[in-house]
Amino acid sequence: MKNKLLPIFTGVLISSFIAIISIYFSALLGTELFGFKKSPVSPILLAIIIGIFISNTSEFLKKFDTGIKFCIKHILKLGIILMGIRLGLSEMLGFGVKSLIIVTPCIILTVLLIKKSASIFKLKSTMATLIAVGTSICGASAIVATAPAISAKDEEVVFAIANISIFGIVAMFLYPFVANVLFPLDSISAGIFLGSSIHETAQVAGAGIIYSDQFSQPQVLDIATLTKLIRNTAMIIVIPFLSYQSTTVSRDNSFFLQIKSIFPYFILGFIAFGIFRTIGDVGMNDSGLAFGFLDASKWKDLIYFINNLSKFLLTIAMSALGMSTNVEVFRSIGIKVFYYGLTMSFFVGLVSLVSISILI
Repeated sequence: MKNKLLPIFTGVLISSFIAIISIYFSALLGTELFGFKKSPVSPILLAIIIGIFISNTSEFLKKFDTGIKFCIKHILKLGIILMGIRLGLSEMLGFGVKSLIIVTPCIILTVLLIKKSASIFKLKSTMATLIAVGTSICGASAIVATAPAISAKDEEVVFAIANISIFGIVAMFLYPFVANVLFPLDSISAGIFLGSSIHETAQVAGAGIIYSDQFSQPQVLDIATLTKLIRNTAMIIVIPFLSYQSTTVSRDNSFFLQIKSIFPYFILGFIAFGIFRTIGDVGMNDSGLAFGFLDASKWKDLIYFINNLSKFLLTIAMSALGMSTNVEVFRSIGIKVFYYGLTMSFFVGLVSLVSISILI
């Protein structure tokens, strides 16, 4: 047991150390060295860059891979769950409806495009499907969940994940600035664009933090995350549908068992913290006390603490994301797969922008 826990603990410790270093140097470079009131260098950017540099120049991290994956899988989810404290139920519902309006056409049009686009790029339908669902829903999680449903091969899964990782990371760095150019004073549209067009949950969180830090619009992170969570839940409809459409897999499996295995349960935690925030705010408005014993100052401090803890956990996850990025894997992707991933990423981003301009 001790031998199993040590790599996890060490991987979390290394990721946390990189996160702390990134936060420190972000402040040092931006506010102390250049004299800005707010650092133009995001700690998220530094965390990912440092992580990528270390993992691709040293073999040291391989023995702690389980800990690094633990950060991406579990600490990221905990950070998102705690982020629910930033939104009350009314805000979740209000932003959620608008997000759903944009997410729906992105997913439907991408799924409908799979067969046609696969023939154009001369790709096997399984490979095209993996990249399409990874691009339109939630990156690697959707790919891994879809693979057994369509009998995809292991190498197809690896290539698909590597492909959407490339374009997801590029989008994470680029789209916050694109969103600011297109929606400079519109936090809702900017957040929905980031949440509906970037692939991985971790990448959306990173882009949201970059936008919030660089352009002083914290609401964008909340809206982007909520939008991404809505995309994630689409797996419970899209993946069983693709499984049913596939001619290579048995349809005897229970539909409800499929849903149970792929449902992103951490969304419930996010909602629970939104309910917690709502109940506290109601108590504050009615009696001046949250939950009957927290005054305005203590309630504000608690929200501030949970919010900062959430951002720190997300920074740890971003450090781990950087350390899990193997540049060598990208070189093994075939050119047709690369172009297909680029096309699908562009398509989802374009549909998102057009939908926002028409419907929001």
